[in-house]
Amino acid sequence: MDWRGKIVSDKNVLAGKPVVKGTRLSVEFLLGLFANGWNETDVLKNYPSLKKEDIQAVFAFEQDGLKEGLIFESKLSI
Repeated sequence: MDWRGKIVSDKNVLAGKPVVKGTRLSVEFLLGLFANGWNETDVLKNYPSLKKEDIQAVFAFEQDGLKEGLIFESKLSI
């Protein structure tokens, strides 16, 4: 899934956080919903402007960030 075109950043929207295009729903916020137990059906029901492809784009965006080493937690202990 190519997230480009679906995930955008504009300094005038949520201080430049990545959001789903055409919304004020940030990638961070949506991932937080999933981390707190929401599923795709819950998200789509509560945010009807979103489409399944938007949710896929959120995860693809994060995957690319992890692949490129842009997102990591330096305080993890193994």
